[in-house]
Amino acid sequence: MLIAQLSDPHVCAPGLLYKGVADANQLFSDAIEHLHRLDRQPDLVLITGDLTDEGRPEEYRIFRELIRALKLPYLLMPGNHDHRLNFRQALADVGYLPNQGALHYCIDDHPIRIVALDSCQPGKHHGLIDDDGLRWLAQTLSENRRKPTLLAIHHPPFESGIKYIDDYRLFGAASLEAVIRAHDNIEVVICGHVHRPIFRRWAGTMVAACPSTCTEIALRLDPTATPASYMGPPACLLHLWDPLAGMVSHVSYIGSFPGPYPFF
Repeated sequence: MLIAQLSDPHVCAPGLLYKGVADANQLFSDAIEHLHRLDRQPDLVLITGDLTDEGRPEEYRIFRELIRALKLPYLLMPGNHDHRLNFRQALADVGYLPNQGALHYCIDDHPIRIVALDSCQPGKHHGLIDDDGLRWLAQTLSENRRKPTLLAIHHPPFESGIKYIDDYRLFGAASLEAVIRAHDNIEVVICGHVHRPIFRRWAGTMVAACPSTCTEIALRLDPTATPASYMGPPACLLHLWDPLAGMVSHVSYIGSFPGPYPFF
């Protein structure tokens, strides 16, 4: 199974640029077209949050217009820039979102079970899984301890070393780690939020943070560094699962580049 992960498109109202510099809507459309041009079509596309920049109904309307171009099955989940009520109302027809509370869900229709965990705190930018969410996850994972599972969450449950991003990471990650460590069938934990490709061993599995389809957060490891971002290159992740080899994740850069050239 091939799962494409897009993240943090930050779709804006018409005529607005993300952070005043990036045409987020066009970049999201470019990402969709990139998936269509892959030499192997993904079986599923998972967009791990921050669908919109401010969570406004008009932004979700634009998002729905843009994603209509995607010809592949897809799943959506919220990020800290989304608005839970507006998200639920705008996407009520997708069929898998709960009617109330946090937007956790489980999709078990594929060779890989997809578990999406809503880590958002209304009105805040950091993430947190409350006790109800932890209980929901433990119950959901315990229902099938053998099937390969992908866990998706918007906020990374670790410190990246970029302080101005780590201030908005998932808090209370030790409690989530305890739940995940109790299950050995978690192939990978995927997240977004940091607008960079970052990989870390954690909780007995791997965490893969996806770049944004929009801007790239500056890699500044000095704890006193000024927060900054760059234009690109935008990218997505491709998670390729095989029943014998397990899961392998690739960074796929979006755009036109010189090549291909002969390898030999």
